[in-house]
Amino acid sequence: MRTAVVLLLAAAGLSAQDPREVLNRGVTDFKNGRYAEAVAEFQKAVDLDPSFTTARLYLGTALMQQYVPGMVSLENEALFARADEAFRAVLVAEPSNKVALASVASLYLNAKRWDEAATWYKRLLDADPNDAQAYYTLAFITWSQWYPEYGKARASLGMKQADPGPIPDAAVRTALRAKWWTQLDDAVFNLNQAMARRSQYSDAMAYMNLIVRERADLRDTKAEYQKDISEADSWVQQALNAKKAEAAANHSGLIPPPPPPPPPPLVTKGSAVRIRVDGNVQAQNLVSQPAPVYPPLAKQAGIAGTVRFAAIIDKDGRVQNLQVISGHPLLIPAAIDAVKQWVYRPTLLNGQPVEVSTEIQVNFTLSQ
Repeated sequence: MRTAVVLLLAAAGLSAQDPREVLNRGVTDFKNGRYAEAVAEFQKAVDLDPSFTTARLYLGTALMQQYVPGMVSLENEALFARADEAFRAVLVAEPSNKVALASVASLYLNAKRWDEAATWYKRLLDADPNDAQAYYTLAFITWSQWYPEYGKARASLGMKQADPGPIPDAAVRTALRAKWWTQLDDAVFNLNQAMARRSQYSDAMAYMNLIVRERADLRDTKAEYQKDISEADSWVQQALNAKKAEAAANHSGLIPPPPPPPPPPLVTKGSAVRIRVDGNVQAQNLVSQPAPVYPPLAKQAGIAGTVRFAAIIDKDGRVQNLQVISGHPLLIPAAIDAVKQWVYRPTLLNGQPVEVSTEIQVNFTLSQ
């Protein structure tokens, strides 16, 4: 009897709370980077009112903020699954909720689950055919899948990044063309759709240059190759002009800069531990750091800047996983090729080597 009374009192206390007040507490925690506390408050708001869509969206977002792409652990996988569940619960009630669709798509994109991410971005376009970023991201997904195989093919033939094409081995060209040509055409279509919906879309123009330039390597004749390269060069100039326009708008305060991503938390993986180390501290542990090859096209166009990665360094000090945070598309491939070769001194915790989650920055300056 006493137990029943306690449960009734607890239920009465729960029902007396206003889910919006609970949500506001969670929002305060979220803004201050207290994601675990925010998750607890958002979950409480959902429990109080299961139809509270805003609370579910905040819950999914707070969980997604704690998910670390590339980190293999039960805790991290649980964060992914809970975030996915929260967003999908919104879509059960509101199948065309654009925030939920974009959030699920972003979640799968960050996890590099490319095909599933593409499916969700297509669903987002069904709900909002004018979403320029969705079209752009579909093209980015194609490039992310294509580039490793393309780079490996060139490397196997002894071709350096700056070596002109087309790829000299006809069999390699034919195999790549059979697998990728239609997908690269789709990427070009998606980039054109993105630019039709957002003027001065410099990143879309830069990726158009990359895809057209790399696809040129699959041509059978020098004349076809040169024609594509000329088209790619024109996209470089358009991207530069758009970048200048964006910079002018940013300087005038018309376009606020995006907020920096939150730092990943420390994650325990069974008996192993992965710790977060500041990028500047981790850089002091470098023992081998091959410099990136400055892309000739970027140098010719006067493009400089920093490419930032979220990275995981394994126990042996080798780069295990890279996730692009920011950087000019013309600089990203060269930065990836370089960083994959970097080697660090193993990081010790209580005398034992551990994996490290950190940020890596690769700087490109025109004086290089």
